[in-house]
Order: sequence, then structure tokens, then C-alpha cells
Amino acid sequence: MRLSSFSKPAWPFLATLVSLAPFASPMRLIESESLNPCQANSSFTATLFNVIFTPDNNSLAFNILGVSSISGYVTAEIDVIAYGYTAVRQTLDPCTSNLEGLCPMNTGVIDIQSNIDIPSSVEKDIPSIAYGVPDLDGLVKVYIKNNVTGVSEACVEAQLSNGKTVDQKGVGWTTAVIAGLALLASAVTSGLGHSNTAAHVAANALSLFGFFQAQAIIGMTAVPLPPIVASWTQNFQWSLGIIKVGFLESVCTWYQRATGGTPSTLLSTLNTESVEVQKRSLNVGKHIMRAAHALSKRVNNTSSTASAAKVVIVSGIKRVGFRAKIETTNIFLTGLIFFMIFVFLTAVCVMLFKGFCEIAVRAGWFKGDKFEDFRTGWKVVLKGILFRLVLIGYPQICILCLWELTQRDSAAEVVLALFFFISMSIALGWASLKVFRIAKRSVTMHKNPAYILYSDPSALNKWGFLYVQFRATAYYFIMPSLAYILIKALFIAFAQNSGVTQAIALVVIEAGFLIGVSILRPWMDKKTNAFNISIAAINFVNAIFLLVFTSVFNQPGIVTGVMGVVFFVYNAAFALVLLLMVLVATCYAIFSKNPDTRYQPMRDDRGSFIKSQTNLNTELDALGVTARGDMAQKGFYGRDLDDDEDSYSSGSGKMGHDAAGVPLPPSTANSNRNPSMRDPPRSPIDPNMQYFPSDGTPRHGAPMYKNDNSSSRPGADMPLMGRQRDQSPYRPNTANGYRQQNNTSPWQRGAGYDH
Repeated sequence: MRLSSFSKPAWPFLATLVSLAPFASPMRLIESESLNPCQANSSFTATLFNVIFTPDNNSLAFNILGVSSISGYVTAEIDVIAYGYTAVRQTLDPCTSNLEGLCPMNTGVIDIQSNIDIPSSVEKDIPSIAYGVPDLDGLVKVYIKNNVTGVSEACVEAQLSNGKTVDQKGVGWTTAVIAGLALLASAVTSGLGHSNTAAHVAANALSLFGFFQAQAIIGMTAVPLPPIVASWTQNFQWSLGIIKVGFLESVCTWYQRATGGTPSTLLSTLNTESVEVQKRSLNVGKHIMRAAHALSKRVNNTSSTASAAKVVIVSGIKRVGFRAKIETTNIFLTGLIFFMIFVFLTAVCVMLFKGFCEIAVRAGWFKGDKFEDFRTGWKVVLKGILFRLVLIGYPQICILCLWELTQRDSAAEVVLALFFFISMSIALGWASLKVFRIAKRSVTMHKNPAYILYSDPSALNKWGFLYVQFRATAYYFIMPSLAYILIKALFIAFAQNSGVTQAIALVVIEAGFLIGVSILRPWMDKKTNAFNISIAAINFVNAIFLLVFTSVFNQPGIVTGVMGVVFFVYNAAFALVLLLMVLVATCYAIFSKNPDTRYQPMRDDRGSFIKSQTNLNTELDALGVTARGDMAQKGFYGRDLDDDEDSYSSGSGKMGHDAAGVPLPPSTANSNRNPSMRDPPRSPIDPNMQYFPSDGTPRHGAPMYKNDNSSSRPGADMPLMGRQRDQSPYRPNTANGYRQQNNTSPWQRGAGYDH
């Protein structure tokens, strides 16, 4: 078969073919690396197809290996399609075009390796935009019809690329670095005592990370995506642990073989197999073809003969792994190992920083009160950081572990998937339940969930990752957030064979989440609510676009192509805005002397509870210190205000002490009275410990009780307690009764209960 004998009518077709196609290649080129059948029972199959046109030297290089079962005289109908629009439709007769080897066609193996010159006039017919626009959505379809019967005996199509794509490593590294810096800045500012700044930066960083994961999840769906959408979402697969490292892939392959699995060899057989990355569908016939030719589970076809060849269609999670150059059987282990490495390195960095702080204080490099809270309770802080990492990695673990249950690469990997999914789900579920119980207890005792949630540094550092981003009265919102993540993961993992199911499910899930957050507005302030509601709105719009990409509405192909470009434009713009906002907040937190001035105090008054003893500046701060008992003998981390009698965190019961570790009076320490005669919940504050002078000097700004005359009220010299020193804090007298039955607790103010 001599390709040099192409006639002039064939050159416009080739020119249009190479002009339609995917910012990384400095050389102008148009290429195709896959020739795939586009109808069932196609009589021509190519196992290897590489065609490159370089207009700078006007050369066209071929490397084709295939097999044909067609004999006789045929006619080729050629369609050139760009963004779903048929730009060229041409009928080609091989005999009149002097195409030797095709007039007539003969059965057998076709092996072509050639490099031919293209007339310079052809290059002039190619629009210059074809070499610059990334991820051009273009392909050529060729129908081979029998001249006698007119029946199509074969259909092949070639996807086109110009070597330029929005899938750039620089984008992934930039997004990862900014998100990591934001999390680091929140930790540092928290250690320096700027709790308000730390809460805002951490909340925005977590939301940004969640947005990146949502973008990556779009790419993991089994929906045929436009090329530019698939490339854009590939930039964020690092957030789900899909990162290619050479030696790590070798470790994964070794582990799988050692545990009885069979590694796939898709990437190592690209020279003999034609692999098509699933893109948007153009007609129902392609779905039929793909159903007939879909690769069965873990096909390992290393035969180089055309008769034994198959066309491999990768979609969903396998498509993501293939684009990242990771074997399909290594995807689960790769994501799992990166999560474990991330957790381990974070723990090591925290311990090293603890050692550095101690050395720096002893050497006099900085004052002794620097990071004092961290140095005092670094183990509790480390637990909280590890819990936060578990929360960040939960979407990744859910999707990969549940998907592994459908793949069953090896028995050991299935066990690992079950262990990590169940253990992390139980840990986060139990932690959420713990926060719920602490908050309910705080509401019962003080009519304000912020009282115990923020007054106990142990509880705040250990469980705060679940609720600090929300306002105090929305402490429960972590539960629907976890349910939202889990439900999405279930559909992504278990519906890999039905893109329509995944798209419809995501539309419903994202719509429900958007409506919920728009009504509840659970985050800490207006700006943070706007930040997160905007992300939820974009995720909902993305789900609608995803549903359109399934062609369930039978829209014209050009609509799908244009919507793919629109998807990239608005997501890229929105991601840039989020990155800039988080980067500005991070820089301000790091370089500003007092970054808390940038943010207004929280309406739930959490700041008055979480102020450190070393930063006691105002009487309101002193009130918070008094409330949590920081000045008691046990010190800053000595009290467990979140503990109750059956707390899982304490493990001791503390039957003779109250929740704050204060010894109970003899009348109550060992009481086994009837439950029907229960006293009101006990406050963890010890009123017998004098924190303020009782010289009768008026205290401005102290919380006042409604309908209460301070001049006639006993114990008016104690602004916190509002009762005489000798009055029992555990059993209110009959005259006053239960406080919450008669007046509003001063801790209730600003928490949303007084409206």
C-alpha cells in the first residue's frame, strides 16, 4: 500500500483531518494516536495507529498495524467533526484516487510505517487556531461501504490533538501549594493565639480543598466528557491521591502479585494495543460498539497479532488512572499510600516543630510565651491535626475503597479497603456524635453550645476540626456534611458502568446540599457562608453540565462541544478567584502583626472562651478564663469540660469529680439517689475559687440578669456567679429556682438563642 500515491482530492481531507484536534508542545503539530471502530461488527480493526502531521516541515508520519476482513471494491465516506459539528463530509473512491492497496481491498494484516511529504498548499488550508486552542474536540470518522450492496462494512474514527492541553502539572502544583500553605498558616496563627484568623483561614482552606476534590470527582464519573473537561478535571486528581511516582507503581505491582492478584499491563502494551480514552458520545451506535468491545475485567492481552487485538475503552476512574499513567490495578493502592504518607509526614513535622520550639525557648531565640499553648498540649493538638487529615482524606478513601470492592485486585487489597473505609467512617461518626453530645450538654447547662465547645482547650484542639468552621448553633452540620460526602462516593464507586445514573444522582445530591446550606447558612459568618454557598452553587451547575454531557437530552453535538468549553471557562475563573482569596488571607495571616483585626468577632462569643491565659487583656477575656477555670491548679489542659459521666474520651469516670475535675461536695460525690430526683446539670465552674476582687467595686460590662436589681441581689460583687459565696453551686435555692426557668443565661447572648 503506497501512501505517496494520494491524489489531490485526498489532500483537503487530510488537511481538515489534521486541523481539528488537544498548551504544552512548542512545535506545531496535529496528531492522532488511536484509530477505533465506531460500529458493531466492524470488519477493520487497528491495534496501533500513530499519525503525526508537522506543518513546519510539511511531513506526515504513519505507523499503523491492523487487520481487515473486507474484500472487493469499496467507497469511503469521510466525516470531519469539530465540537460536534460536521465540518466536512466527503466521499472518496480509492480507485479514482489511485490509492493502491485499497482498490480493491483484500483481507489480511495491514502494516504501514511511512513518512511522506505534504504539499505546502495543504498547510495554508488549515486554520491557525487549530494549532493553539487546547484540547480541540475534533475527530475523523470513515465509513467503508461495499460498492455493490451499499452496506457499511466498517467504521473507524481517529481522535485528533494538537499537543496542547489544559492538563498541566503547573496547575496541580499551584493549587496544591496554595491549599497547603493555607492549612499551615491556620495552624501557625492558631499557635500564636490568633484564633479568629486561624478559624477563618482553616475554614476557607478546607472549603477550597473540597472544591478541588469536587472537580476531581467530575473527572472520575463514567460520563463521556469533552476533551477540555477531562483535561481540566485531571489537574485536581492529586487531591484524591492519584499521583504518578515511578517506584511507587513498582511497589504497588509487587504487592499485588505477592497477595495473589494479577496486575494489568495496559500501559506496557500500548505499542500493540489501541486505547481510546472515553470522550463525549456522538450517537447511539457508538454506545452499542463500546458495549460490544468493552474491555472485560483485567484483560492482559500481550499478543501483537492483529487477529487477537482488541480496542480498549477506558472511562471513569480507569480513564483518570490511564491519563495519569497509572495501571488500573494500581489506582487504589496509589491513592491509599499517598494518604498514609501525608498523614505520617504531618505527624513527624508536628513532633519536629515541638522539639524546635523547646530548643528555641531554651536558646532564647524567642520568648517563652511563644506557642506556649502548643508546647503545653502538643499531644492533644496532634490528635486534632490527625483527625483533620482524616476529614480531608475521607472523600478520597470512600471513593477508592468502595471502588476497590468492585475490582477485587487482590484479597489483601480488599481487606485494606474494608479496614480503612470502616475505621475512618466509625472514627468520624463517633467524633461527630461526641461533638453533638458536648454541645447538647452545654446547651442544657448554659443555654449556649459555645460554652463547653470553646472553653475547654482539650476539646477544642481534639474535636474542633468538626465545628470551628460553623457558627456555634450549627455544630451539628458536620453530620450532614459527612453524609453528603459518603452518598456521593457511593454513586461514584458503584455506578461506574452507568454515567447517566451518576449524573442524575449528582444533580439531586448537589441540589439538596445547595438548598440546605442556602437556608441554614451554617458557617461562622457572612463571608464564609458566601464563600461556601458559592462553591455549592458551582458544584450544582457542574452536575447539570455533567447530565448534559451524557446526551440524555439528545442535543446536537455542537451544543455538547460548546458547553465543554463553557465548563472550563467558568470553572477556571471561579477557581482563580478562590485561590486568590485564600492566598490573600494566608499572606495576611502570616505577615500581619495582628491579623485578628481583619475579622469581626464571632457573634457566638467564642473568642471570650478560647483566649489563652497568656493573652488575658480585657475583663471579657477574664470572664472566659473564669468560665473554663484556666487559673486552677491543673493548668491550661488540665480540665475536661467536655467530659461527662460516660465520656469515651476520659476513660476514668471521675465519679467523685464534676466535668471540670472539681471535687464534688460530700453530699453529691457518692450520691445514688433516685433518677427521678435528679438535680439540674452541674456547671464545671467552681464558685468557691475567687477570680475577681470582691471589694464591691462596680464591674462595667459584666453580664446582667434580666429583671434583677444588682443593688439588692446577694453576691452582687461577683459578676460571674451573681450569688453569695456560701451558696451551693450544685443545688440552687428554692427561691431562685432553676436559672434557665426564670432568666436568660449571660452565655446565651450572641449565640442565636435570644431571638
